[in-house]
Formats: sequence, structure tokens, C-alpha cells
Amino acid sequence: MGHLQVFIVSFLSISCVSIFMPNLVAAQLKTNFYAQTCPNVESIVRNVVNQKFKQTFVTIPAVLRLFFHDCFVEGCDASVIIASTSGNTAEKDHPDNLSLAGDGFDTVIKAKAAVDAIPSCKNKVSCADILALATRDVIQLSGGPGYAVELGRLDGLTSKSSNVGGNLPKPTFNLDQLNTMFASHGLNQADMIALSAAHTLGFSHCDQFSNRIFNFSPKNPVDPSVNKTYAAQLQQMCPKNVDPRIAINMDPITPRAFDNVYFQNLQKGMGLFTSDQVLFTDQRSKGTVDLWASNSKVFQTAFVNAMTKLGRVGVKTGKNGNIRIDCGAFN
Repeated sequence: MGHLQVFIVSFLSISCVSIFMPNLVAAQLKTNFYAQTCPNVESIVRNVVNQKFKQTFVTIPAVLRLFFHDCFVEGCDASVIIASTSGNTAEKDHPDNLSLAGDGFDTVIKAKAAVDAIPSCKNKVSCADILALATRDVIQLSGGPGYAVELGRLDGLTSKSSNVGGNLPKPTFNLDQLNTMFASHGLNQADMIALSAAHTLGFSHCDQFSNRIFNFSPKNPVDPSVNKTYAAQLQQMCPKNVDPRIAINMDPITPRAFDNVYFQNLQKGMGLFTSDQVLFTDQRSKGTVDLWASNSKVFQTAFVNAMTKLGRVGVKTGKNGNIRIDCGAFN
């Protein structure tokens, strides 16, 4: 057999492994994973999330974004929580992650401390699983669906800023770019649209969408897909040369509720990012937006399904991970 044939055969076998891996991972993850070792883990985490939420609403979008940014780079392994050291610039210090709110990290670190304070649970529960549980809890706290979280992830052993670039969706993405990126994680178009609805919560900064309201194209300074009244409001809140730290709600109608108003906003031309509005302007995804805008229950079912699939991405098991003593540092 020639070198090329050997390469092709080995490449194909690697491809097959990666295609079938999500199912193997799903089999390893289970909802009652800590039933014997730390049976109260869910209530311990939920109590910490509740306390954080009482201190600041930002806890909700912060934890949700942290989970996405973690899973899309290196898989759901809490690598995004690792702090940089003199010898390593970690994921969290990549420019795409600098906008992650500290309250998300703080929630996971506090929940880990609360879990480890129970002698039988000490060093038994991964930071990756705590983040997955906290994410479900913040969705529920803001009026979203409750669901059973699959558990059994290990924490990752690497966290490099250099792995982040090109692995997170950009506000300027069109439908093909969104679908391609999500498909690389085993997520289909419906999953992508459902997960985009996380933008029903939280906020963004003016520089993430200023191109849509000031210099979209030579012919149209304002993106024609933006509702005119909404565009005028955005120009007022985000004038040129505004402080880049100014925060704008992603959902101008119900910014603190996890709901399907996100899709109703898209129908009115009130998606904040190009990557939001394109879900309605592109005929291939418009039907899903219309359905979920009118049917909250169907949307919530799709969202839970998509979150479960997201939670299986790149999960570490065996020698590929461990349980961190400190979520922010490798053992």
C-alpha cells in the first residue's frame, strides 16, 4: 500500500471516529452521574446561582455566554475559566473573550467552593459540570425551560488564547457562516437558530454593531434590514465615538426574560447583530423564526434539545481531563 493510500485510510478512520464520537460521549454523560458521590450537587450549585442572581442580574447572561464560549473552543471542559500565567496566555484573555463578564466566572468558582465544602463531594465534581448546571439554572431563573443536565465531563488540560480565533461566531456572520461553524460541532441549522435565542438576554457593546447604523455601505449608511425607529434609537444610544464600554440590551423589549420575543423582534427588523437579523431575512431560516415567534413551547423544546447537544461538544473523559481543585488553574 502506498503512502498516500495509508494516509487516506488513516484519515478516513480518524474521520469516522470523530463523526461517531458524539454518540459515545452522550453514552458516557448521564443525568444522575453524581448520584453516589455527590447526590446533592444540583441543589448546592442552584443555591449559589440564586445568591449570585440576587446580587446582580448580570449573573444570568454572564453564565450563559461563558458556557457557549467554553464549549465552542476545545469543547465543554471549563478551559475558558483558566487564568493566564507568565508562561501561558489562556483562552479568557483572547480579545473575543475579554467581554465575558466576571460574574460568570465568579458563579462557577463560588459553586465549586460550595460543592467542595461537602466532605463527600470534595474534588469529585468537575468545573465543566458545574458550569453546565449553572447554565441550566440561570435559564430557568430568567423564565426559560428547566431540563435535566447530562453530567460526567472532566476539566480540560489546555487553555490557549491561540485556539480561540475563528472558533466563535461573529456579529457580522451570514447564514452560511453560522451554519458552517455550528455544523463543525455537530449542531444543525435548527440548533443554531435556537441557541441564537440566548440573545434574548444580556447586552452588547456599541462597537459590535456600529457598522449597521453608521457606515453599512456607500449607498446605505444604515443597514436596510434594521427597523428605522430602532436604528434611530441605536444611533442615539451609540453615537459615533461613544465610549466602547456602553452596554446595549440585545433584546430591547424584554431584556431580562428568557422568551421567544427575540424571534418577534427579528420579524420587526430589531435584531441587534447582522447574525441575528439574517435568521429572518434569509428565506432558509425565516420559517423557523416565524414558527418560534408564534409558538413559545415548540421553541423551548428545540432550545433544550440544542443545549443538550451543545453540552456534549468535545467532552473530555479518561486521560484527556481531570477534576480541577481550583477552576481557574490546572492541578
